Amino acid sequence: MPERVAPASPLETAGSVAYVLKGYPRISELFIASEIRRLEQAGLRLHLFVIKRGEEEFRHPVVDRIKAQPVYLPHTESVSNVPLWRWLRDHLPAFLPSLARTAARRPIGVARGALAAFAQAVRARRTFWSAPRKVYAKEFLQAAAIADLVLDAPDIHHLHAHFCHGATTVAWLAAIITGRSFSFTAHAKDIYSPALNPAGLLERKLAAAQFAVTCTEANRAYLLRIAGSTPVFTVYHGLNTEFADLMSRGLDGGRSTDETGVLRIVSVGRHVAKKGFDVLVNACAELRARRVPFQLTIVGEAGEHTDLIRNRIHACDLLDHVRLEGAMPQAALFREYQRADVFCLPCRVSDDGDRDGIPNVLVEAMASGLPVVTTSISGILELVDDEISGLIVPPDDPSCTADALERIYLDTALARRLGEAGQAVVASRFDGDRLIGELCALFERVA
Repeated sequence: MPERVAPASPLETAGSVAYVLKGYPRISELFIASEIRRLEQAGLRLHLFVIKRGEEEFRHPVVDRIKAQPVYLPHTESVSNVPLWRWLRDHLPAFLPSLARTAARRPIGVARGALAAFAQAVRARRTFWSAPRKVYAKEFLQAAAIADLVLDAPDIHHLHAHFCHGATTVAWLAAIITGRSFSFTAHAKDIYSPALNPAGLLERKLAAAQFAVTCTEANRAYLLRIAGSTPVFTVYHGLNTEFADLMSRGLDGGRSTDETGVLRIVSVGRHVAKKGFDVLVNACAELRARRVPFQLTIVGEAGEHTDLIRNRIHACDLLDHVRLEGAMPQAALFREYQRADVFCLPCRVSDDGDRDGIPNVLVEAMASGLPVVTTSISGILELVDDEISGLIVPPDDPSCTADALERIYLDTALARRLGEAGQAVVASRFDGDRLIGELCALFERVA
């Protein structure tokens, strides 16, 4: 199906924007690739500067439709477990040419960037007598490398980073060095985990930014408390480009039906605590005790909770009922949604403060017409209205989660009503092609 061609806009004659990304492309960050593609379709000229080259099993097709080619910084190892002098010995030669060029062109900017990095390194030390934090030396060198690229491209008027910890720190320092403006998009763990922005770093970056963007009103309310005079905007991710295309084509002809009477449950996400997959497995154990026939498929990349999830499956004797699948391309994932009867994601706030904003997979499931069972964590209530477009259950509550899944199984009219209402919500409020206009308007002001 041909892509829609966006009409010409003032962005086509404006300066370009440099995106600073920690990794690209990433399977789990399809929403970023979709955003980049839609911005290009709207007429924005982009540069992509990437801190770390990703190693992915596959790449989403939308990546190949993006015109801007990523420029990768020199590879770096972690600085955490080695002395700084040894890390510099191994890595400084790769950064020295760009640092020298940048210092020759922007000596005051380099001095200011180095001072900002060193000051943060001192502020963020663990105790008064501890050495300055080494990570900011690495991020300063990465910022100098990006500054060198920016100065070689005079059309770049603005820098924008995704996730408000490492990539935004690098973009902030690069903006100091080059004198360009910068902004960032904040998402979830990067906002709420103090360890990622220690010693007031997030407040400092907010104060320096032209504006900040986030993906939920809940996030925006949190950021506004520390943003000072910097404006913070909510721009929902919306349905990604690939999934929107699959929906428009219908793929295999619509949702399938199951004549066996088995409740087919699907859930999607990386195996991390905030997704609540262990709660879902425990809820399925309750369904089995209630003699509700079911099959659960969990799709997603392995993570720190994979062993815990597998152990719960074994402990609950659910090997014949629960299937763990790795990450999938969107077409394969769409087929999983089509085969399912309900989507369940019992999100929680993990011990380190990590949480979801509005999980993109919830938007995808609702767009597919699936009834959803989830929790009220963070911005989820901005998408799901309890008893109207989905069922909301308390986090960390397998019994209530099982109750909701059993309701879907027993009440086909309820399942159909929730699924249809969810589709309508996504169509009216989470249209990615429309939402990208809000981001374009922000970039038009600065670019």
